[in-house]
Amino acid sequence: MGKIIAIANQKGGVGKTTTAINLAASLAVLDKKTLLVDADPQANSTSGMNFDPDSSSRKTLYEVLIGKEDISSIMLDTEVPGLKLVPSHINLVGAEIEILNVPERELVLKKSLDKVKDDFDYIIIDCSPSLGVITINSLSAADSVLIPVQCEYFALEGLGKLLNTIKLVQNRLNTELQIEGFLLTMFDGRLRHANQVVEEVRTHFGEMVFNTVIQRNVRLSEAPSFGKPVILHDAISAGANNYLNLTKEIIKKNTL
Repeated sequence: MGKIIAIANQKGGVGKTTTAINLAASLAVLDKKTLLVDADPQANSTSGMNFDPDSSSRKTLYEVLIGKEDISSIMLDTEVPGLKLVPSHINLVGAEIEILNVPERELVLKKSLDKVKDDFDYIIIDCSPSLGVITINSLSAADSVLIPVQCEYFALEGLGKLLNTIKLVQNRLNTELQIEGFLLTMFDGRLRHANQVVEEVRTHFGEMVFNTVIQRNVRLSEAPSFGKPVILHDAISAGANNYLNLTKEIIKKNTL
């Protein structure tokens, strides 16, 4: 049975989608059957995997959430062998309203993913940078949540809100939900305050922080414009190496 990991942080620009794409691709490269679910209306994971997010002819997560499509029927094969994608579209914003009156609306995504969970080793969900119904659906469907934390001054700002939401989901909707870990992203070792943030986060959250730190890297930041995960764009870059190390850390943690 596959493990479902939601990548969540309602603060934008912290490396959430970069982590979703590159963790999913690295898992597939390491021979894990992986599904990447783009649960963000901005559809950056979709475009980052070289699919046009504005295509009106393709079915997306929106149709799944409103009950018009089965999730297995909308999966796309990506350039990475062993990695499939459930694409998103801006109309996913409408799903928030359309499922408001659906019974157990917070569990719609969970019910869909339960049907395909056994087909994959890992399912990675790229959450929306908000704490709305779609993100609650993602957290309710997940086994664990990975939280990217940017190595900048306001890193811990807003984390309390996210942790309260996770606690709420744990209490009411998904008692099994765990925190996979905190991932430090966009690290620049030359900056004193970046090092201070790393120290602060490690002091605050201890062993819940991954050993791997994602460094600022040109190849990593330019890869989405080529529609590729960094491991296909430049396999020997620091960014590719960082995400492979993170992936190995996650695999090791989940096979103990």
